[in-house]
Parts: sequence; C-alpha cells; structure tokens
Amino acid sequence: MPNLLGSFAALREPQRRKDVGEGGSYGDAALMPGEPWNAAFPGAFSLVRSMDLPRSSAIHHGAPVSSPLRRNDDRVIETDIPSRLDSLRWSGFHTRVVLALGITWILDGLEVTLAGALSGALKESPTLHFSNFDVGFSNSAYLAGAVIGALGFGWLTDRIGRKKLFFITLALYLTATAATALSWNVASYALFRFLTGAGIGGEYTAINSTIQELVPARYRGWTDLVINGSFWIGAAMGAVSAIVLLDPALLGPDLGWRLAYLSGACLGLVVFVMRMWIPESPRWLMIHGRPDQAHAIVADIERSVIGTAPDQPQHAWPKIKLRMRHHTPLREVAQTLFSVYRTRSLVGLALMTAQAFFYNAIFFTFALVLTDFFGIASNQVGWYILPFAAGNFLGPLLLGRLFDTLGRRAMIAFTYGASGVLLALSGYLFSIGMLSAQTQTIAWMVIFFFASPAASAAYLTVSETFPLEVRALAIALFYAIGTGIGGVAGPALFGVLIDTGSRDSVFAGYLLGSGLMIAAAAIGWRYGIAAERRALESVARPLAFVE
Repeated sequence: MPNLLGSFAALREPQRRKDVGEGGSYGDAALMPGEPWNAAFPGAFSLVRSMDLPRSSAIHHGAPVSSPLRRNDDRVIETDIPSRLDSLRWSGFHTRVVLALGITWILDGLEVTLAGALSGALKESPTLHFSNFDVGFSNSAYLAGAVIGALGFGWLTDRIGRKKLFFITLALYLTATAATALSWNVASYALFRFLTGAGIGGEYTAINSTIQELVPARYRGWTDLVINGSFWIGAAMGAVSAIVLLDPALLGPDLGWRLAYLSGACLGLVVFVMRMWIPESPRWLMIHGRPDQAHAIVADIERSVIGTAPDQPQHAWPKIKLRMRHHTPLREVAQTLFSVYRTRSLVGLALMTAQAFFYNAIFFTFALVLTDFFGIASNQVGWYILPFAAGNFLGPLLLGRLFDTLGRRAMIAFTYGASGVLLALSGYLFSIGMLSAQTQTIAWMVIFFFASPAASAAYLTVSETFPLEVRALAIALFYAIGTGIGGVAGPALFGVLIDTGSRDSVFAGYLLGSGLMIAAAAIGWRYGIAAERRALESVARPLAFVE
C-alpha cells in the first residue's frame, strides 16, 4: 500500500478567518506543501536517539532581530507561533512525536484486550473464581477509573502543562498494572484495574491536546485518527500474548494471566525514554506567561525540520494578540463549554457516548460471546481477536485522509451511520443462529473498520473545537460523561445479557448500540464543525485573545 505513505497534497485556505482578530492580525496559517512521510521515515524508527534539537539562542542570548514576540505592560503579546507551527512540512520530528504519543494507545489496547481475552482464564482461576458478572464489574471498574483519571488529570493538564502529566500518569499506569498481576481476590483485582484506568484516562487528555497543538493543521485529522487507531496494535499484541500465556501446556491456570499483566507493565517502561522526545506545547506556554520559552521550542523545531535557523521577516506570518494568564477559572471553563460553545458540547457528548457504549459493550464481552455461544476455548480467543484488531487499525489508516479532504462532518456521519446499520444487521443474523464463530468475527471486522475511525473522530472533535485554555479539560469532561454513560454501563449490561444465555437478549443490546451510533451520525452531520485544514485558533479562538 505505497499510497498510504505518499505525500500529502498541500491544502491551503487562502482567506483569513475573521473570527480570530481583525485587520489581518491572525488567520489560518500559511500552509506550505511538503512530503511528510518520504523524508520522515528514513531513520524515524530509531527509538533510541533523542530529537537532537539544538538549543535556541532566544532564551540565553536575546531574541533574534525577527523576533515573533512583542509585548506591552498589560501582559499582552503579539505572536506568530501558531502560524509557524502550522506552516511546517511533515518531518522526522513529527514522526517521533507520533510514535512517542501513539505508544499510549498501544498500551491501552494491550490492557483492554488482555482484560477481554483473559476473562475465561479468570473464571477458571483456582484463586479468583470469577463469574460473568465479576468480569463485567472489573471491566467497568477500569472504565470508571479512566473517567475519574481523565477529569482530575485533565484539569491539571490545562493548569500545569501537557508534558508534566505524561510522567505522572505513566507512573500510575505502570504501578497499577504490575499490582494487578498480584491480585488475590475480586476486590483487589477490581481496585487495581480502577487505578490502571485512572492512569490511562489521564494520558488521553494530555496526549490528545499535544497532538492538536504540535501537528500542522493539514495533517491533524489523519494523524489523530491513526494515533488513536494504534490502540489496535496493542490489541493484537494482547491477543498474541493471551494465546501463548494461556496455553495450559506452558503455564498453570493461575500463572498465565498474571504474566500477561506483567508484560504490559514491562512494555510501559519503554515509554519513559520515548517521552523525552516531546517538548512542552508552545501554544500552552505562550498563553501561560512563558512566551520566550515557547519561541525557543518553535525555533528548535524549525531547525530540526528545515535544517537551518528560520530567517523570515517579522511580517511574514499572521500574528495573534493574547493576554497571558496563569490559569483559567473553572467558572470560565463552564461558561465556555456550556454557554458559548453549547452546540459543540452537544456534538462532543453525542459522539463520545455512542462510541463508548458501542465499543466497550461489545469488545469487553467479545470473549464471553465466543466462549458461551460458540463454544470457543478461552485459550483460543486470541486467534479471533487478531482479525478483529486488523479491521480496527486499517479503518483509520485507510479512511483517515478523507477526514482532511472530504471533511469532518461528512466522514463522521458516514462512519457512525455505517457502523450502526451493520451492527443491527449482524446482530439479527446472530440472533437467528446464522453465524458461526468465524463469520461472526468477519462481521465484527467489517463493522469496526468503520467504527474505529468513527470513535477516533470523537476524540478529534472534542480536542480541536474548543479553545486552548480548556482543551484538555473538555476532552476529559466529554470522555468522562460519554464513558460513564456508555462505557461503564455497557460491559456490565452485556455481561448480564450474556448470562441469560439468550441470543435475543444480546441482540437487544446490539440494537441499543446501533441506535446510539445512528443518532450520533445525525447530530454530527447537522451540528458538526468543518475544522479540516484550519488552524486551531480559527476553529475556536483562545479565551486570551485580544482584539
């Protein structure tokens, strides 16, 4: 598939947007053409070297003559940092950022897949003796932790910065995952899964914010979808791990699942090194009173991309005026989300809730359906997860570009609608006994080819359609509400439905998920924002903006 890694066409928006300043003070960034992957991938997978960004002279030796920063005594600055970031072609720097951030979704995919694939082993464990309800309850505990972690860490991400949270949330994830392997009863297992979820939930907010703020506008949609889709690389890894570690000929029934969780913790250690590659968001720094540091980071990024220090005239890039602030009060956050941008909040909530129920309800009980209705041995479930994971990863990879070309509204409506219709159809075939384990897996593979980019688009929507000052908390809030409504309740509900042994009961659950996705498709089409190829500051101008 050579075309997948080919160059992107330079997509330009010639007219400046007047919703961000008057008199041409700021508009969409000048979008420069580039070859994002051909030049970036040679050496891009050298995971042991740092970014090697040279230290900028802006901090220690004063700003250069063409400094993009201009201040007055009212803490107001005039800066071209956003347009400079959006003007960059794709480079090795951006590829390394994608790799370092995408690893979180790989870890989450590993965690969720292990939880699903190990459900049979947990029921057979001589120590734990899980029931189907216990499996659903512990999975819901993981999601509840993710909700609370997203809210708490999301607030901190907007307040103290993106980068600091990376290490806090990662440390929590590693500790809790390792502790899960030492669980001695249902309560301890559920507690450690809750803490693991809290770490992953915190990662979501910081990482989605960073993706939006570092990646040039014309690559933002595809990049975000592929990074979120890398969840399924972790899912495939979890499936293979489950196949090996649950083999009774290799390991005892109470040892394999413990080693599976320890393998996730060991993989997470690699992330500590990779996170050193990622600078703090210059967009966050410029608003929070550190414009010189923001300028230094952007200058270093430009050197790494073009090979030399930039030497542009001061008027070359569109500028924006901002009044620097230390933090954003929660009252202003609430007013922004639920008054100024209440329609966007409705869209974000609808997309998040539908995809959370759809995904978590089905995937967390994937193994139970195979074992209880199709008689698949628990140690063979991993083989069925592999094609399922392939469909989920190929969806964002192949359809992701269309979110930047055909546009957000059209593709969100299409992917959500197609997922809902296909689930209803396959659910009916399941209810009348027309599907085998193999054809059921093929049906899920096709359904989630469309559902995967749809789910990723929910994160993309809430992370690019709100102002920078509330971006991380907006992601956290809609993730928390959506997951709380759809995600936490979904696995527990489907666990109960599967326990009835009735295919019709499970079909009713599928119809509920289908209806939510179709409703979200209609809302996205009617009220969605055409944010493709637009600078973040033109999609939602910062609260710190000065006329």
